[in-house]
Amino acid sequence: MQTLRSGVALSTLFFAAMGFAGAQAAPVVFSGIDANGNANVALASTPNADAARNALFANLAGVGTETFETRSGSSPLAINFGAAGTATINGPGSVASVTPGTTNGFGRYSVPSATSSRFWEADAGTGGITVTFSAPVAAFGFYGIDIGDFSGTVVLRLTDTGGATSLLNVPAAASGRADGSVLYFGFYDTAVQYTSIAFLTTGGSGDVFAFDNFSIGSIEQVVPVPEPMSLALFGLGLAGLGVIRRKR
Repeated sequence: MQTLRSGVALSTLFFAAMGFAGAQAAPVVFSGIDANGNANVALASTPNADAARNALFANLAGVGTETFETRSGSSPLAINFGAAGTATINGPGSVASVTPGTTNGFGRYSVPSATSSRFWEADAGTGGITVTFSAPVAAFGFYGIDIGDFSGTVVLRLTDTGGATSLLNVPAAASGRADGSVLYFGFYDTAVQYTSIAFLTTGGSGDVFAFDNFSIGSIEQVVPVPEPMSLALFGLGLAGLGVIRRKR
């Protein structure tokens, strides 16, 4: 009887751990920055930003991305994430273009720079832009280029399906290295879905930002990778169940 109680305790611990991993109270955030410091040179590679993007995508079963390569004009601008849905960008800003592998002379360019040319450009401190989705999303990510070289900042305001809002601070490269830098920032949320995301910006002394490769995922596409501790407890739980079977 004592062995049976121990096995049940182990099994309960396993299921509680899995429940804890799934019961998430806030978005899980991913970010990575490749500093630059040169307004005239596009980074040839962005390993830190790409690693953050890959880490986010590892938690998604499929993802839709808008690269802006077939877009032009200013807001309101309709964008498309393929099977993941559509969205509209509102607020000050427009699609800008540079020759692949170059910058616009002020540190802004498309990512990946060697093979793409278009991106969304917005002045900081002008009210920000809002991306409104055709269907609620549970994951969102983007590249930000040249953020913070004139002390401008970006904060995401998330509006959920119930109308409540929350804020996520977006980091920037260190002072003196932000010019032409590349950031990736993204999140997923298994508890809440969002109908729109606003990019709230502060201007510093006249900062201008570039954004590229917006990606979204629906709640059905979010499949979080288990944390190492959850995996260990999973194995412990299975071991406990094995003890029960052997004792029987």
